[in-house]
Amino acid sequence: MAVLAGCRVLFQAFRSQTNCLDGVCRLQDTVNHALANKVQYVRSTTYGGTRQYSSDPKSGDDLIVRYLDGDDSGIVVFGLNRPKAKNAISKNLVKMMSDAVESVKKNNKVRTVVVCSMVPGIFCAGADLKERAKMHQSEVGPFVTKARTLITELGNLPMPTIAAIDGAALGGGLEMALACDIRIAANSAKMGLVETKLAIIPGAGGTQRLPRAIGASLAKELIFAARVVDGAEARSLGLVSHAVEQNNSGDAAYHRALDLAREFIPQGPIAIRMAKLAISQGIEVDLKTGMAIEEACYAQVIPTKDRLEGLAAFKEKRLPRYKGE
Repeated sequence: MAVLAGCRVLFQAFRSQTNCLDGVCRLQDTVNHALANKVQYVRSTTYGGTRQYSSDPKSGDDLIVRYLDGDDSGIVVFGLNRPKAKNAISKNLVKMMSDAVESVKKNNKVRTVVVCSMVPGIFCAGADLKERAKMHQSEVGPFVTKARTLITELGNLPMPTIAAIDGAALGGGLEMALACDIRIAANSAKMGLVETKLAIIPGAGGTQRLPRAIGASLAKELIFAARVVDGAEARSLGLVSHAVEQNNSGDAAYHRALDLAREFIPQGPIAIRMAKLAISQGIEVDLKTGMAIEEACYAQVIPTKDRLEGLAAFKEKRLPRYKGE
């Protein structure tokens, strides 16, 4: 039963329509199909490797997406860019970021996604309350659903994601960071789920992801009090993995995130994706089912060319050249 449950969890992760029949899990074809989806990089010569998503040119480039190259090839940077609104989450930003997430999700050459801010002193101030105030009551629910879906999809990306928090991450901004696998903050950054100040609750995963990150009791305390903590305290709570001293350019967390992403590049990309899937799905179930999930994920790396390349490189005492195949 544990094996069957593990298969079901994996199927849900890949949004597959297949199921377990007669106790036999058709995971192999599902995963291989998911990993085989490829799209080529589309780079703009004008912006030197920057792709910009904007459905409404009048609204500006609220999100700047950069596909790094050279030694950093495989790292994609999502740069939040709404300086006048403190990167608040608007309809346009949700649309642009949803498009960006969908694009990298289908690209098996992407090794890591770094979410950061292009605006000094701010990561994301949460929902755009000025825009929200102008919405008709009937628009609010659908918008919140789209924002929640975006953050969920960010969390479901198959490759590692890192949030670089160089400034304030409040409300939905912190929920966006919580959806990432790893969070890095400057010591001076401010973080908090402050929705109870407005007589509402976190609505994009905060009540679920924060307890999983720091424990239920501490999460309740922070949410009940709408408390804001700095990077150093966030590190002590386990809210972020690393806290760094801010630099003169205000992007110390971003540079630490890049350093970490560079550590991922030499490793087997399929192995990393399978490890992420095994951890993310396994943590939600009992140990026996989690072991079944790990076994199913392990089975996906056995037939890969990368595994054979790793063995050959070890034998020949050289660095492996993984291609994600």
